[in-house]
Amino acid sequence: MMVVIYAGIDVGSLSTEVVLVDNDHTLLGYSIIPTGADGKKAANKALDLALQEAQVSRENLGGSVATGYGRISISFARDRVTEISCHARGVHHLYPEARTVIDIGGQDSKVIRLNQKGRAVDFVMNDKCAAGTGRFLEVMARALEMEVEDLAEVGTTARQAVPISNMCAVFAESEVVSLLAAGNPPEEIVRGLHEAVAERTLSLINRVGGTPPLIITGGVAKNRGVVRALEKRMETELFVPEEPQITGALGAAIFAAQKAEQGVE
Repeated sequence: MMVVIYAGIDVGSLSTEVVLVDNDHTLLGYSIIPTGADGKKAANKALDLALQEAQVSRENLGGSVATGYGRISISFARDRVTEISCHARGVHHLYPEARTVIDIGGQDSKVIRLNQKGRAVDFVMNDKCAAGTGRFLEVMARALEMEVEDLAEVGTTARQAVPISNMCAVFAESEVVSLLAAGNPPEEIVRGLHEAVAERTLSLINRVGGTPPLIITGGVAKNRGVVRALEKRMETELFVPEEPQITGALGAAIFAAQKAEQGVE
């Protein structure tokens, strides 16, 4: 008997994620790759990698749902669902008690308030600029001549934070260069950047009325410096999934499985 699986495809501005689940919504495999200039090409590659990890083929696919920034371009997906709904569904699957999702991705950040059933009842999104997102931190890392993955560790060694007054990536980059030229320690600048991102995120949380338990997802959730700065401001623990970048794709895969269960094409 052929194993039937379901795919969730999340095409973001910087990365593309694919998650595969079975009828019980158990994770079978996933992949994360850069989106690049062609979202459809990235989605196909990410799907093939996830299928390879799960040791199945496209013939096993019983359904698929695309979400994210580039979901419209994924013609081979059987359906499309908004990223707000997919993040809500994916987080609820991992944390049934969750009431707030903080997702900080490559080009935008969003905060989603959930009800007891894990459905999004309100949300707010910062998608007009890169302030406080993964792209913002990438630009700052370049100005500091560091890898973005190293920011979290560097920031934890700082005794204090150097305040960052600009959240626009262009102006903040110039500010960081000036702070370095003035002799400020790089680790203190990094900590200041983490504090600035946390402050920006907190304003979104307050706007949507976010309450614990809070789950943080997206690539920036891997930066412990940002998470700690936000926890300090919120005075509560933030829960980080084992792989925080795939919650949207996981939600999409669960939607695909549920549509099949309900007989929805």
